[in-house]
Amino acid sequence: MAEITPRTVLVTGGNRGIGFAIAQEFVAAGHRVAVTARSGEGPEGALTVRADVTDAAAIDAAFTEVEAALGPIEVVVANAGITRDTLMLRMSEDDFDAVVDTNLGGSFRVAKRALKGMLKAKHGRIVFISSVVGLYGNPGQVNYSASKSGLVGMARSITRELGSRGITANVVAPGFIETDMTAELPEEQQAAMKKQIPAGRYGSAAEVAKAVAWLASDDAAYISGAVIPVDGGLGMGH
Repeated sequence: MAEITPRTVLVTGGNRGIGFAIAQEFVAAGHRVAVTARSGEGPEGALTVRADVTDAAAIDAAFTEVEAALGPIEVVVANAGITRDTLMLRMSEDDFDAVVDTNLGGSFRVAKRALKGMLKAKHGRIVFISSVVGLYGNPGQVNYSASKSGLVGMARSITRELGSRGITANVVAPGFIETDMTAELPEEQQAAMKKQIPAGRYGSAAEVAKAVAWLASDDAAYISGAVIPVDGGLGMGH
């Protein structure tokens, strides 16, 4: 492993779940870390700034605040997202638009704002947090699956546009991860879900975080446009 270069890192939606774990991992590695959140706080050692990823002006203000406190942002993890699950025939246009605007549109706004500083520095790491269902599909999640699938095209287009500028853009696609939400599922449903996973267990948010931190490191400088699954083998072949 190469020696870690301290970077200024911004994680969107870093106040809970996978985003919190990602921010925690970067803090533990000695990076300067900030998180965006609409409510709540990021992990100890991280700067929390208020921002809604559906609002470009709020994103710009958050970046400006982080840059003033921690310096130019070198690593961005676009993690903020929402779900509004229901079968397609029952899904309203608002259910579809809200999820796509937050998950896909929010990632676009964050990446676009980040690229200004990255182009100037001729260095940058963008990591989009997708999902196994982005390529695997899932009943009741047409909106969510579409938004997460779109992140793959976004990362690969950024790679083709800016790969020669020292900027990488990659996707991490978690599978079933241990969260408060999965813990509340009935035992029978949890057992049925685990049967689909070759590893035979849920993943942890920390395991996702370690994959993200590696993609953002100097060791991964020649990796761009990749989709890294952290799903226990659930989505292989997709």
